[in-house]
Amino acid sequence: MNYSFSNRIAALQPSIIREILKASSGQNVIPFSAGNPAPETFPIEAIRTFTQSILEHDPVTALQYGITEGYVPLREALTQHLKTGFDTGKASDQLFIVSGAQQGIELACKVFCNEGDTIICESPSFIGSLNSFRASGAKLAGIPMEMDGMDIEKLEQALQTEPNVKLIYVIPSFQNPTGVTTSLAKRQAIYELAKKYGVMILEDNPYGELRFNGDDVPTIKSMDDEGLVIYVGSFSKILSAGLRVGFVQAPHEVVEKMVVAKQGEDVHTAMLPQILAYKFMTEYDYAGHINNIREVYRRKATLMMDKLQEQMGKSITYTKPDGGLFLWCDLPAHVPMLEYAKTAATQGVAVVPGNAFLVNEQDPCNAIRLNFSTPSDEQIVKGVEILGQVLKGYNA
Repeated sequence: MNYSFSNRIAALQPSIIREILKASSGQNVIPFSAGNPAPETFPIEAIRTFTQSILEHDPVTALQYGITEGYVPLREALTQHLKTGFDTGKASDQLFIVSGAQQGIELACKVFCNEGDTIICESPSFIGSLNSFRASGAKLAGIPMEMDGMDIEKLEQALQTEPNVKLIYVIPSFQNPTGVTTSLAKRQAIYELAKKYGVMILEDNPYGELRFNGDDVPTIKSMDDEGLVIYVGSFSKILSAGLRVGFVQAPHEVVEKMVVAKQGEDVHTAMLPQILAYKFMTEYDYAGHINNIREVYRRKATLMMDKLQEQMGKSITYTKPDGGLFLWCDLPAHVPMLEYAKTAATQGVAVVPGNAFLVNEQDPCNAIRLNFSTPSDEQIVKGVEILGQVLKGYNA
């Protein structure tokens, strides 16, 4: 059979990260390429206890169809949590549950973007979102990232010159892949520009509760008096990535359209994981659990940065994240990044080439993304030592 794929799908390539993860799944590979939460942070016993309780006392609700908007008690608990913790949620907003934040991102794109419309995003940015945008047929306009967020002057230039801009996509807190946190001033500037040019903001905040240094910065959604912000979050990094429970908070009219679009994709998010997430929020030491995760990631991030300094010193530069899962490492100009990443892989350390996160993967990039949440402390020490040895091979 000669298959004729749709225009939207034919040109898409597999996620480089997913391919690397498949290649680095062996027991002897150190997974700096992953973006997974630390396994030791999973509340396994609580999930086991809650699951048993649900199946004993309310099995029909857990195993039956639910409404597309999501399990009502979970939506109510989340709405209150976001109001208290993040000051989001105006009277005109509504919250609904999605199958992971990735679905929320895809649905936002689906309801706002026609083929050929433009989505402005940080560059580099999360490859999963970039692929969703590409699959929609949208044109991507990348705005370079600085140490405090995207270049605001270039953002306005793009808003002035790019055709049919429909969304500005941002990951303001501990960005994937750079680990950068957008400053309050830049968050305000992004919102004001969106208001000026009449463009929606898609604020992706999967790492918002994972700050381990410094003070919280207000979300862009907390500034939203005009109904411009679609706010996406997830339980993936604080409960379990495999349960696939995320949420969207957006103006009521926007949610209505996103719910209709979701009905055509999966009808509703699986009920058992939703009820587990609700019990996790209301019957578990939620605050204590979050604090534990922060301590784990503080230790791991500090260990990785200390070892990078020890092994490579001034040969490299890297971001110093205040939370999240990642840091961005710039190699010396004379070191060929892709070759370096491949050599590291042959030595048992998997990293992600930085160009995987660019709007245009052919643009120059001499950086790699490193993840500190997935590997053990011992793997971090050994892995950075190997990366240092590989680098010395280029300096000889």
